[in-house]
Amino acid sequence: MRRHCTPSGRICSVTASKIEDVQALGNAIEAEVAKAVFGQGPLTRMITIALLAGGHVLLEGPPGTAKTLLAQAFARATGLGFGRIQFTPDLMPGDILGSNLFNFQTSSFTLTKGPIFTELLLADEINRTPPKTQAALLEAMQERRVTINGEAHVMSPRFTVLATQNPIEQQGVYPLPEAQLDRFLFKLVVDYPAADEERRIVADHGGRFKSPAVADFGVTEVANAATIAAAIDMIATVRLADEIVDYIVRLIRATRESADLECGASPRAATLLARAACAAAALDGRDYVIPDDVQRLAAGVLRHRVILSAAAEIEGRSVEAIVAALLDREDVPR
Repeated sequence: MRRHCTPSGRICSVTASKIEDVQALGNAIEAEVAKAVFGQGPLTRMITIALLAGGHVLLEGPPGTAKTLLAQAFARATGLGFGRIQFTPDLMPGDILGSNLFNFQTSSFTLTKGPIFTELLLADEINRTPPKTQAALLEAMQERRVTINGEAHVMSPRFTVLATQNPIEQQGVYPLPEAQLDRFLFKLVVDYPAADEERRIVADHGGRFKSPAVADFGVTEVANAATIAAAIDMIATVRLADEIVDYIVRLIRATRESADLECGASPRAATLLARAACAAAALDGRDYVIPDDVQRLAAGVLRHRVILSAAAEIEGRSVEAIVAALLDREDVPR
């Protein structure tokens, strides 16, 4: 990995010329984010996988678990432009996309771009807004472009949605439609920190009497557009053996045949799982995918794409347990 640094040590450009460079990049991003958010290294790694695989992430967790701070720190470490939308019941699609406004000085319409025109978009509490407004994100998430008054506007190829939702509150929320959920590569569960990590949080954050910026924690930029593009190019060279492809297809098809699931996963889930497995392999320093890559990503890819049967719900079974059981049944490639 060739680095060009300023005197302060901040990396201005990094050229990923081999798989090991992708691994080093992932480790550097994780180390920077950890300066502000304690104990969420695995979560940072999954978001990095999503970025390099061209996917989006839905974070579900109780309030106060640093979901917003995590997004801000990740954007700074990766050099991505950051935007935030606080979703509310009265939010309209135009508030997200923007609109054409008439300019009386020029007697013409001028596009005023909405906050969606960024690279890393934090869709905070996305389930607090009605489905009509949630759907404003669909085209951008799928095609990385938006259409306003019949005109298409291309977005950054690195455009990534990091959406959050609170699983505790049940009133005043609008569950995401299945079509919207299927656009997310991962649904990740953000849990409370362990006791020692929570003590670190209180010791570090408890003495701050203002809301600190991520720069105050010493988070610096270790990537940029060229770095990420080079890493994605390297991930495209990761080998996906026929046996791994068959393994992924069998797993996805098994979700449609399981008596515990009313609705299984789509072919899109299989494609995204394969792509994410390639990114995970590269971040581990390998140029080939192994079954372990598929197994550790399966729950994150499937937990929002399958629907429990009535019997499974009555028995109190979880999607994660059912996915684990399906993995146990499938023959693992050698």
